[in-house]
Amino acid sequence: MDFTLKVWRQEGPKAKGRFETYKVTNISPDCSFLEMLDILNESLVAQGVEPVCFDHDCREGICGMCSLYINGHPHGPDSQVTTCQLHMRKFKSGETIYIEPWRSAAFPVIKDLVVDRQAFDKIIQAGGFISATTGGVPDGNAIPIPKKDADTAMDAAACIGCGACVAACKNASAMLFVSAKVSHLAHLPQGRLEAAERVKKMIAKMDELGFGNCTNTGACEAECPKGIKILHIAKLNREFMKAHF
Repeated sequence: MDFTLKVWRQEGPKAKGRFETYKVTNISPDCSFLEMLDILNESLVAQGVEPVCFDHDCREGICGMCSLYINGHPHGPDSQVTTCQLHMRKFKSGETIYIEPWRSAAFPVIKDLVVDRQAFDKIIQAGGFISATTGGVPDGNAIPIPKKDADTAMDAAACIGCGACVAACKNASAMLFVSAKVSHLAHLPQGRLEAAERVKKMIAKMDELGFGNCTNTGACEAECPKGIKILHIAKLNREFMKAHF
């Protein structure tokens, strides 16, 4: 398979970016998108051209580091997969593929396709945890939890913090991410003690960092690689109201 790649190149956060055009040929349909970028970079290095910078780590769909905006979709055209799980068979040979970084003021470009997502870390540091003493692991049945609550908490905990929801949102809102972290702990008894303080601090930090507002268009849910539901945003709003009244 042969492709024309329109890749965003940007030397630094304050530099002016632009699209550069590259050709890749004889790509296996079973090749992952990141492996295709590896092949591109090997070719660029051989030509004496600086390779394209992009983020990756586990390449197993676990960490969310492979945050690329591909042909208008976070993580590409396939559903509920990260970029590292996207395969070239999802494209047509001869197709032109546009590859960009996340677009958000809260996620400034570091270089090329790499963005600074420390904003998510700061939101977690503001309250996305429980205060508990360390020690031995308690028995799994020590605190009975209804299955419905446990299932909902686990669904929310599946969020990997990749930022696809922010990239998909026209307002660059982080509500789906924040709601997943709040909802996860709000459905468990261990998280109730600090629930009010948690939701107020995390939303305040989200607003401080420059994320936009949610207008319930649902693009975040549609593009989330882990299928996080916007029902968690409703839970976040209820928790926020309870914290203030």
